[in-house]
Amino acid sequence: MRALDIKLFRDLTRLWAQAFAIALVIGGGVATLVMAVGSYRSLDETRTAYYERYRFADVFAVVKRAPKALINRIAEIPGVAAVDARIAKLALLDIPNFREPATGQFISLPDIGEPVLNRLYLRLGRMPEPGNADEVVVSESFANSHNFAPGSRFSAILNGRKRELTVVGLALSPEFIFAVGPGDIMPDDRRFGIIWMSEKALANAYDLDGAFSAVSVKLLRGTSEREVFQRLDALLDRYGGHAAYGRKDQTSHAWLDHDLEMLKNMSRTLPPIFLLVAAFLVNITLTRLVALEREQIGLLKALGYGGMAITFHYIKFVIVIVMIGIAIGIGAGAWLGVYITKINGDLFRFPFLVFVQSPDLYLTAGALSLVAAVVGAMHALRDVMRMSPAVAMQPPAPARFRHVLPSALAIDRILSQPTMMMVRNLAHHPIRATFTMLGMALATAILVVSLFTRGTMENLIDVTFFMADRQDASLSFFEKRSQDVLQQVRRLPGVLAVEPQREVPVRIRNGPVERRITISGRSSDADLKRIIDVNLQPVALPESGLAISEWLANILGVEVGDFVEVDLLEGQRRTVSLPVAAIIEDYFGIKGMMNADALSRLLREAPAVNSVNLSFDENSAPLLYDAVKRLPTVGAMGLQRFSLANFREITALIINTIAGIYTGLAAVIAFGVVYNSARISLSERARELASLRVLGFTRTEVLWILLLELALLTLIAQPPGWAIGYGLAWIMKTQLAGELMRVRLIVEHSTYVLASGIVIVAALFSALVVRRRVAQLDLVSVLKTRD
Repeated sequence: MRALDIKLFRDLTRLWAQAFAIALVIGGGVATLVMAVGSYRSLDETRTAYYERYRFADVFAVVKRAPKALINRIAEIPGVAAVDARIAKLALLDIPNFREPATGQFISLPDIGEPVLNRLYLRLGRMPEPGNADEVVVSESFANSHNFAPGSRFSAILNGRKRELTVVGLALSPEFIFAVGPGDIMPDDRRFGIIWMSEKALANAYDLDGAFSAVSVKLLRGTSEREVFQRLDALLDRYGGHAAYGRKDQTSHAWLDHDLEMLKNMSRTLPPIFLLVAAFLVNITLTRLVALEREQIGLLKALGYGGMAITFHYIKFVIVIVMIGIAIGIGAGAWLGVYITKINGDLFRFPFLVFVQSPDLYLTAGALSLVAAVVGAMHALRDVMRMSPAVAMQPPAPARFRHVLPSALAIDRILSQPTMMMVRNLAHHPIRATFTMLGMALATAILVVSLFTRGTMENLIDVTFFMADRQDASLSFFEKRSQDVLQQVRRLPGVLAVEPQREVPVRIRNGPVERRITISGRSSDADLKRIIDVNLQPVALPESGLAISEWLANILGVEVGDFVEVDLLEGQRRTVSLPVAAIIEDYFGIKGMMNADALSRLLREAPAVNSVNLSFDENSAPLLYDAVKRLPTVGAMGLQRFSLANFREITALIINTIAGIYTGLAAVIAFGVVYNSARISLSERARELASLRVLGFTRTEVLWILLLELALLTLIAQPPGWAIGYGLAWIMKTQLAGELMRVRLIVEHSTYVLASGIVIVAALFSALVVRRRVAQLDLVSVLKTRD
């Protein structure tokens, strides 16, 4: 073994704690990258495989009633590879031992063979027999929430008539990975389920023999969606068709895509921060190591070792630490990636999971870590190359000390001697103190950005469920109804207030930018479902013009007063130009809102409603639920308290789980930064502290000098850490925002307190280690000098 390799081994043995602390920081950066990218790739590959195997459609459209003869004409549209026409209807369900009204999305199954598109993955049981009109297959999540198994029975109100149905199978579908019911924001497996039924039975129930009410289309690769939309809409328009839409606007796919995009963006945000901290730690560690070993470097050069050989020795020191960190990071990141993948797989009910092994990801993570560490070591390595033997073998020139403050402001009279020594040491080494403080500030910042999501999600809940959507329930109708239905709803048991709502699908456009949204018509004095502006103040809808969410305004590039083109996709299809009258705040989806009377005039129809929002007396809830189940016009009932509970459950499962992982990794990094700084400070000042011990200072006084400096730097580092953390949280919030969901940047005071608390605990633990080291100082060996 070469002499430099022996020295390398001894250095690593002597500095193993500091090397391991740096390796943990590097491992944290590698783990975050491997976890985020690995879980994203696995889930994306799972989605792709699921879509392909079970033939998930590319284009969807809903129609009131269209003859099956139209299927052949749809198949002749250029670029169409396959067509699947079916019956799709919403219906209220009456489930034994379940008080609240539930909603079922009924989908027809062909009596012979399997669906051409959107095929089912049968988890348990069998498909309905064509001759049995009461057999159904239900979605697995809905079945599990009600303990359904083959043979279970429940009732459904199909076209105003109550039917007793028998469960014969449990299934999954690529079309309903994320199944959200009418009036809900998140899936509610207890109150909304997908139910597949024989086509003949469903056609008889809704008088749709020889007809269909929904169509799905598979496109050939490279086909223009827009052209298919136009041709499909032209065919379905005369039959009451709503505008066709693609996967991007399909609810299940859009939410899944949002979740995957969130994982992808996380891989771009936090890992670089962790690697930056790792580079910083390598820099300060190696710089101070070179400073402490300058005499050894000079001696090696005098004995004939070249500058490159010695430089490579220190590079190997860095590489060994990086390799340990990479090994830790890859192991932890792979395990965490599988964990996150399984959580999302259970949430989205994939029938299988594809775990992608990505050697390129491991190589990329390792290469980035190595580059960051080498870049961090460049300054110290440059000093090694430039150092001449004669200069290096001489002790460094004594520091030049001077008064920092005027004599009139001398503070040595009010501070103890050990405290004064600490203050002078900081004052005469400002660069070293600044870098140590910066490292601790970065540790605090990483914790702030990892913890801020909890406060942000609580703010989102407060604004959405308590400031804006304050209704107790919402009733959705199968078709638009006249406003006379409001009197019928007001007479229901326990109802206290009712507000109408009319929703119309449109395409909104400004120049080349276009989006498919829903315009919601509401009364100007609506109080249950209020409109909140960007300052979180309730506003009244203007008498004319369109109010749009701030996110949509940014997408379209419009402001208040600008005009947008709107394609009406219901009723009389036409294109109108509307002024943007207000910009509102909305955290879910991208929406437009109008005064209800103005919307009626725009549609050239009498005032009508699709749904109503209501508040009711909780004591009368059972009577209200029973009454709603008897209403033949009601397709679904959304309950706000269940929506809130489901939102909390799902966000806690995804957001808080990922945030918890990042917080744990950030805590490890915080400890690595603080501990490394404490150990380096002890190494640099060991001779000074030993000298003080010989001069009569007690161990407590010597320890006070060192630990008070660490404590002071830790406390001073907190405000800059909070500021940096807030900036990083803004970057994270920006990266995670999308068209489906976004949040305000809210960093609670408790977040700063908790982040600083973790850093301070790390500092206290480091202080205990330093205390033990100070107690074990060998005064003779430390004070030995070369003659």
